[in-house]
Amino acid sequence: DDQRPRRLGPKRASNIRKLFNLEKKDDVRNFVVRRELNEKKKKAPKIQRLVTPAMLQRKRYFRSQTRQKMVLGKKLKEEYTKRLSEYRQEQ
Repeated sequence: DDQRPRRLGPKRASNIRKLFNLEKKDDVRNFVVRRELNEKKKKAPKIQRLVTPAMLQRKRYFRSQTRQKMVLGKKLKEEYTKRLSEYRQEQ
């Protein structure tokens, strides 16, 4: 059997970096392995685990939501303990 090259290249961003010895700051999208369908059309995979501004924004949003919930919980707890102490003083 003759040795054939792999038909498809890597899809994950870290594996593309590893294949081409890229650094973190290099743009992975320029190095993705494309395959030719015919003279006009080429295909490239959708890169997974690619750090994009939208992903970072989403991450910031989720973290801020968590922080807001923590602050709200703290406030509600303080109100509850205050009300509980008032109730205990009534009795």
